[in-house]
Amino acid sequence: MDRLEAMTILVAVVETGSFTAAGRKLGIPLPTVSRKLAELEAHLGTRLLTRSTRRLALTETGADYVAGCKRILEEIGDIERKASGEYAVPKGELVVTAPVVFGRLHVLPIVSEFLLTYPDVDVRLLLSDRNAHLLDDHIDLAVRIGILPDSSMMATQVGTVRKVVCGSPSYLAKYGTPTKPDEVSGLPCVTFDVLSSVTSWSFIDGGDQGLRAVSVRSRLSVNTAEAALDAAVAGVGLTRVLSYQAAGALEDGKLQVVLDAFEPPPIPVSLIYAAQGPLPRKVRTFLDFAAPRLRARLPSKKAP
Repeated sequence: MDRLEAMTILVAVVETGSFTAAGRKLGIPLPTVSRKLAELEAHLGTRLLTRSTRRLALTETGADYVAGCKRILEEIGDIERKASGEYAVPKGELVVTAPVVFGRLHVLPIVSEFLLTYPDVDVRLLLSDRNAHLLDDHIDLAVRIGILPDSSMMATQVGTVRKVVCGSPSYLAKYGTPTKPDEVSGLPCVTFDVLSSVTSWSFIDGGDQGLRAVSVRSRLSVNTAEAALDAAVAGVGLTRVLSYQAAGALEDGKLQVVLDAFEPPPIPVSLIYAAQGPLPRKVRTFLDFAAPRLRARLPSKKAP
């Protein structure tokens, strides 16, 4: 029995949640997945997984074993990368993740330029608004928007984005342009429930510069920034999104920013990566390449 192969299959089953998905990920038939795991359990003399018609679950022994498998496979991968020269020259596959709209607008152009500059590196760009776990999901670098929690990850800040309130010219002509946050309470709004509350928006209080919540009348609540912007352009209400999300509509004159003097503090944008062991050259090269280009695209503080 090839124990490393069996470990790889077991970890894939746990990470994907099913034998079928693991086989698809690894490019091996489902019967092979089942047979290899049965052989591994027979070799160990214990059950690693409990199976039902709905889900797979690790036994207590299985959880400890999988944790060890991951460490072993990561160490082997590290050894292979060193042997192949990945730490000496930028080569191999680089996995990068970023929020959907930000990634399309800002990361993809940089990745495209990077690929032309470094022909021995391939990039897998994962655009998702879910914050993936770098180690568990085998991701080299991630773009994070927001205050970073304390963790073992390393981070490089590359700029900031803002929370902006905006409305269409026709809407502002009909309802008037608010000049103080309290005036928002009486106006129809489109709320983006991923970004903030559907019942209130926070603004800087002119007195002590703290944040103060102002109630809003949500005529429409949506779960994507694109939908919120489309509704605002159509005149349904004011909306609040991140500055980069509204950039196109603002440049085209379809929306106008209001209450910018009362915006909350800018939100940091960072590149994060794992700090375990020596950094592969492909990761260091991409950091050195992408960071200054992202800083050129993003303000480091609130734009005037």
